[in-house]
Amino acid sequence: MSTLLSALEVQARYHLNEATASYWSSAELIAAANLACHDLWRSVSDLRALHICTLDVTNVSLAANATSLTGVPADCVRVHMLEPRDLTSSGSSRGLKFTPKPYNSPEFQSARAQDATDPSNGEVFWVQMGAGGPVVAPTVMVAPMVTSAVLLSLTYVPVLADLTAGSVNPIPGESDNAVIAWMVAYARAKERDDRAPDPSWLTVYATEKQNLLVSLTPRQDQEPMVATAYFQEYWS
Repeated sequence: MSTLLSALEVQARYHLNEATASYWSSAELIAAANLACHDLWRSVSDLRALHICTLDVTNVSLAANATSLTGVPADCVRVHMLEPRDLTSSGSSRGLKFTPKPYNSPEFQSARAQDATDPSNGEVFWVQMGAGGPVVAPTVMVAPMVTSAVLLSLTYVPVLADLTAGSVNPIPGESDNAVIAWMVAYARAKERDDRAPDPSWLTVYATEKQNLLVSLTPRQDQEPMVATAYFQEYWS
């Protein structure tokens, strides 16, 4: 079961030898736990293994003759995948493939110069631009344009909302010890002359974080992890 941040605060206080709030307030320790979770959230999402993701099948679409998507959620940090929303046999655009490409790549440049194409089949290149959440919804540029609107499914990494004492630790992989180590490290900064986080506890945090990231990848052991060669599908 997920652990409440209030429970992690109790454990952090054991290491601080302060079972009852006196020198360190609950607000201070929960704020530190919040920052720890955000730091781990970024690193876990960078594994690109879908531990942290949201599927939007309601809001996103590509309008006819448009060069960017509409309806991209404001909490979108990174786009994982795009595909037509209706993949059934009756879907009018189920044969359309969305492929990520650098905006300045020759393929993307050539696609921008093309006339709008029929979305019943073919390939559309996309790239994410802009800051993304929580600053602003990212802009997802596409090329070539399509002649009729396409409803889309968007898989993306969402923003982690601010946490409170009543929030559960949202980081997968048994991450409680990492969050506690961060809390203690930054709490002890208050009693240090240099006001810097405690280096010993930061080392504990770094070790716990590294072990966490190792344990979270890969997600499957059924098949070996291999890289696909360029144009491998055309090899005889």
